[in-house]
Amino acid sequence: MRLLHTSDWHLGRAFHRVNMLGAQAEFIGHLVTTVREHGVDAVVVSGDVYDRAVPPLAAVELFDDALHRLADLGVPTVMISGNHDSARRLGVGAGLIDQAGIHLRTDPSVCGVPVVLSDAHGDVAFYGLPYLEPALVKSEFAVEKAGHEAVLAAAMDRVRADLAARARGTRSVVLAHAFVTGGEASDSERDITVGGVAAVPAGVFDGVDYAALGHLHGSQTITGRVRYSGSPLPYSFSEAGHRKSMWLIDLDAGGAVTAERVDCPVPRALARIRGALEDLVADPGLARHEEAWVEATLTDPVRPADPMARLTERFPHTLSLVFDPERAADDPAVSYARRLAGRSDQEIAEDFVAHVRGAGPDAREQAVLRDAFDAVRADATVREVAR
Repeated sequence: MRLLHTSDWHLGRAFHRVNMLGAQAEFIGHLVTTVREHGVDAVVVSGDVYDRAVPPLAAVELFDDALHRLADLGVPTVMISGNHDSARRLGVGAGLIDQAGIHLRTDPSVCGVPVVLSDAHGDVAFYGLPYLEPALVKSEFAVEKAGHEAVLAAAMDRVRADLAARARGTRSVVLAHAFVTGGEASDSERDITVGGVAAVPAGVFDGVDYAALGHLHGSQTITGRVRYSGSPLPYSFSEAGHRKSMWLIDLDAGGAVTAERVDCPVPRALARIRGALEDLVADPGLARHEEAWVEATLTDPVRPADPMARLTERFPHTLSLVFDPERAADDPAVSYARRLAGRSDQEIAEDFVAHVRGAGPDAREQAVLRDAFDAVRADATVREVAR
């Protein structure tokens, strides 16, 4: 069976104020063409179909168009909700849409009930594990501690139990939206850290033939059977080095996996350039970036006049301007934002406690801070979904 694995469409999202809807529509067309030209038997979409719980109307219309075009191909599609989606909204009409061969899996309680497709070698069971927000699904999976590994492991126990009851030789595919250990993150993914831990081990997916992952925006291989497709379009300059693609996965009669990347069309290349303003506008080596979307980091010790106007004369698609003067680390002019760069909310809070009290928090106090941050993040998730 040949699968096309994609995820993280983020329909409705912009890129530094650039409307990406046209590029997203072009991707949908490319997806449909790939399915048709490569003889794909099933499409799997591993979450974050939309960029937010209440997407703009244009994004909903594009999703509707995608569903119709996929249904018209007669090729089954299995989709799950991600942490950016409203599971309840995305799942509206799922029972009816099922009849058109579009299988929306957004309810955690039925993650052990697969979509079963067949080929000449028998059945393939597709298990959809929507994004499992630990605080919201803790009771569903009867876990003592609300953490990503605990709830995902409990969901996979249901998958393995169902698979064990099926005919010998039944192959299996799991769709999941999670941060798996070994994956490389980008700036454009929403933080899903719980209890100071975001990642779960790849071993949680043991026992299935292929795990089609979503959430991380870079296409990457965790193991031969556990892969991220990545987002089909760039959504931050941290993705400048990404090759945007989908995975074409072949499952043979015994469940062995072979994988091939299929490139996605992107509207422009991304470039991150750094240096003094005068150097950037004069350096002939930067000519290759003149038609790219550019993030420029200026290192001038004093902020130059009209830097964006100067840059856009040469790089007309400059979208982001960052000031990072080259100064000694102990220079008092080093910005507060620079000192905080790369630090988590937990670390910043602990540093604040140390600053005002003269000593950092002890283990009990660290746990209190961690629980507070988890509660706020979970509450924000609930509020967004309830909108």
